[in-house]
Amino acid sequence: MTGNKGEWSEIYALFKLLGDKVLASGNEKIEKIPDILYPIIKILRSERNGNFEYSILDDIVLISEKEELLRIPVSVFKEKAAYLLQAIKSNPDGNFSVPEIEIFMHTINCISIKASSSAKTDITIVIHDQRTNQQPVLGFSIKSQLGNPSTLLNAGRTTNFIFSISGLNLSEEEIDIVNSIDSRSKIKDRIELLKNKGGYFNFLETEQQIFSNNLILIDSLLPQIISSILIDFYTSPHSKLLDLVSKIEETNPLNFDITNKHKFYSYKIKRFLTDVALGMTPSKVWNGEYDATGGYLVVKEDGEIVCYHIYNKSEFENYLINNTKLETASSSRHGFGMLYKKDGDLLFKLNLQIRFIK
Repeated sequence: MTGNKGEWSEIYALFKLLGDKVLASGNEKIEKIPDILYPIIKILRSERNGNFEYSILDDIVLISEKEELLRIPVSVFKEKAAYLLQAIKSNPDGNFSVPEIEIFMHTINCISIKASSSAKTDITIVIHDQRTNQQPVLGFSIKSQLGNPSTLLNAGRTTNFIFSISGLNLSEEEIDIVNSIDSRSKIKDRIELLKNKGGYFNFLETEQQIFSNNLILIDSLLPQIISSILIDFYTSPHSKLLDLVSKIEETNPLNFDITNKHKFYSYKIKRFLTDVALGMTPSKVWNGEYDATGGYLVVKEDGEIVCYHIYNKSEFENYLINNTKLETASSSRHGFGMLYKKDGDLLFKLNLQIRFIK
């Protein structure tokens, strides 16, 4: 049984939460909020050999399918979590095995590193919500800081934005000169050359209509807002999403009425990030329904786990916008960054990929 650091972090989260018996909420700095704790009633896990419940009864974890199978002290899960944490930290990036943990996993009917789940849900937890006195079943997506930072929105041709370039009339030879730039920051350098020649980038459309409609469903002006952020990313030293959003709040490219200092851009981008985090993907029609019905669990570098629950919407949104950045994906793989002509117009594609900051 092998997995990478992110995959083993899912098993670590299972052990750690059963040992802690509570979910701790986090703030925008990924710190625990002391007065917001959710007692865990049980954790549900789907395996190839059945559906299992890990119920917490005082200091015992009761494991059952249709009937009780075994009881294990909470202290055992604490011990195994500590052991697995050290194993994850001590192994290099890439796939590795943890034989002692694998043996324990099989004894508790946990036969795979990654549980069978929907696209966004990595772990399903029943909590006791003290405010409503209810016990909701919540699906969480797990993000781990123990390995390489994970992506929030993966790059693809589906996330390409197409711009027309006005103010220029270039020959095929001049287009080839632009495209021949092959520096480390070749896309930024190509854009800079075009701007220095008097070119102006105008957002035209996204390459895939489904993604465009998904964005419009969230907010009708979202395609234009993201296109402005993309241009700023590829023409400035900024990559953190918070910095990029702060910049367009100042420049106000869509000419919102900001007389009363409304934060139009940050509000709309927060909604976008939340929908991406909990269900929306560029290639599938988005109906507004969340896959991960609870929110995010973040496994921190020190092994602590904090949750961002959609009940605490503000903390979740602030976490997302404060801990993500834009990055340049492979331009050859995803088909962007080249100047080309179509029906007499000069066109240029830029790609959107969002990654968490470690």
